[in-house]
This record gives sequence, C-alpha cells and structure tokens, in this order.
Amino acid sequence: MTLWIIFAFMTAAAVLAVLWPLGRKVSVGRGGSDRLVYQDQLQEIDRDRAAGLIGEAEAQAARVEVSRRLLAAADRDAAPAGGSTPPTARYRGAAAVAAVVIVPAIALGFYLWLGSPSVPGQPAFARTQTPPDHESIPTLVSQIEAHLAHNPNDGTGWEVIAPVYLALGRFDDAVEARRKAIALNGDSATRESNLGEALVAAANGVVTAESKLAFEHAVAADPHEVKARYFLGLADEQDGDRDGAAAKWRALLSDATGEATGEAPWANFVRAALARVTGAPVAGKGPGPDEVAAADGMNDGQRGEMVRGMVQRLADRLHSDGSDVDGWLRLVRAYVVLGDRDKAKNAAADARQALSNNPDEIKRIDDLVKGLGLEG
Repeated sequence: MTLWIIFAFMTAAAVLAVLWPLGRKVSVGRGGSDRLVYQDQLQEIDRDRAAGLIGEAEAQAARVEVSRRLLAAADRDAAPAGGSTPPTARYRGAAAVAAVVIVPAIALGFYLWLGSPSVPGQPAFARTQTPPDHESIPTLVSQIEAHLAHNPNDGTGWEVIAPVYLALGRFDDAVEARRKAIALNGDSATRESNLGEALVAAANGVVTAESKLAFEHAVAADPHEVKARYFLGLADEQDGDRDGAAAKWRALLSDATGEATGEAPWANFVRAALARVTGAPVAGKGPGPDEVAAADGMNDGQRGEMVRGMVQRLADRLHSDGSDVDGWLRLVRAYVVLGDRDKAKNAAADARQALSNNPDEIKRIDDLVKGLGLEG
C-alpha cells in the first residue's frame, strides 16, 4: 500500500509540473504596444509638419499609412472578445487534457499488460536470493563464509563448515575450522577426534604427532570414541608397529559385535585394516567387495606403492614450494615410516636449504631429525 501512495504522489507531481505553465494567464499580445507606437508616430508627424520639416502632402500620406496600421492593431486586440478561441489557447487546453488523462491512462495500460500487479510484494533481498535447492555447494560455502566473516564467534557455523571443507579437499581450512569450533564450543571427544582427522587429511594421510595427540585426547575423554581409536591404530601401522595396530583394531572390533542393534557399520572397514596388517582375512558379517579386495587382493608391495605415491606427491609439492615447514616435517617422518632413512636425511637437507632464511623453522627440522635418530 505504501508503494502505491508513493506512486500517486509522483504522478500528481508530474501532472502539476505540466499544468503549471499551461494554467498561467496569457499576457497581452503585441496589439496594445503597437497602438501606442502608432499614436506616437502620428504625433511625431504633426510636430514635423509644424516645424516645416515635411510638406502637407507628405504629412497627409504619412498620416494615412500610420492610421491604417493603427486600425489593424485595434482589430487584432478586439478579435478574442468576439467569442472565437485562439489556436494557442486550444493547444494549451489539449496539452492539459493529455497530461491529466491520457498519459496516466497509457502508463496504467502498459503496466497491466507488461507488469505483474497480482504478484504479492517481496523484499529486494529475498528477490536476490536463489532457492537453496538450486544453489551450488560453492555458493552455499561462500554464504557461510560471509556469515562467519561478520560473526567470527559463531561456533556452530565453524562446526557446520568444517566437514564441508574436508569434503572439498580444503584440508587446511578444515583444520582451522575445527580449531575454532573447539575454542568457541569447548573441548570434547568428538571435536578432538574431528580435529585429528582434519590434520591427517592435511598431512596427506600421515598421522602426525599433532593429530595423534588430538586422538589421544579424544580417547581420554571417551574410551569408546571409534574414529580416534581407528586412527591411533593407523599411527601404529605407519610407525611400523603392526602388532600394536592389530591389537587396537581387534579391541575396536570387539565393541562392534554383539550389539542389540546389530553390527556397527564401520566394522568391515576395520576388518579390512586389520587384515592389511596381519596378512590374513578377518572373519566377520558380510564384508563388502572393497573390504575383501583390501584384505585379499593387496599385498605388502602394493600397499607400500600406494603409500609411496602419496609421499611422492608431497615431495613434489615441497620441491615446487619449499616454504611449508610443516610439509617438510611430514615428509621426513613419512620417509622414516617407510624405512627410507636416506631419503629422510636428504629431505631434511633440502628443507634446511629451502628454509635457509628462517632459523626458527630450521631448528624445528633439526629437532625432528634428532628425535628420529637420523643424525650421523
């Protein structure tokens, strides 16, 4: 309703702007001023005749001509009084009618034809928004990021976007989101476990010391936290302790069976991991084809090749951009896990060269080398 009132005032102002000059009183035409001029000319002729400047015949001829013009001017002034409407007045009246009636009628007709008067009003912001089911994931992520930019203390928002970052492969962003969720919402077994998972993803699948610490905190808070227990077993496997990994995963499987609601959905995945470190299939309820392939179809050499491929991709990235000290730390540790101590030493040397301008980061490399026993 408010919009229509505004439109009404705008229309009235436009019509008034047109009618104002049309309604002004017409000024007297040139006839009145012409008569005064001609009367002065007659008096001038009489003065010139009296002064002897012109003869009688010349004065008489001049009087006749000026008198003729004077009569014509008088006739023009008297014409409107005769009842006929001057053309100018007719044009002004037509323009007034057009301004008041025709122009608004044409505008209304076009609106009814081209517009949508029956559609209910909608705020401008709502009109710019795409329905959620039509938006792409990057668009939704951008909207959440814009919200968090203005509300950085929204812990729920960070927890919502963290798994999305993880699914999109934005692992560093996922780690940062997990950290903020813990800082804002408080520590818990689930949040520590999720942080550790993001750290493992950012380390190209390697369970680093930092991620292992997060998993240990999660298990300390909840001994039944499944994700943390699995990754702690994976850490043992990567450290070469297959017996320790097998023990952790067997304990995890013991909690997955015999439940009132049936076997846990992650049980077959853990069985496949256990078969990987023991070299023998693990009996269970209906392992899927992927788990069977992992347990029976992949030997130690194939598993090693898979891990080495991940480590090689990390090494290629660091040789292109050597400024990532955490990446170098992961690479050195990964080579040690694989048993390639010479490559670990070479990676440490490459890291020192790439980080030569940052003594603090070189010290971190040196500390890791000492901790892994790579000196000498």
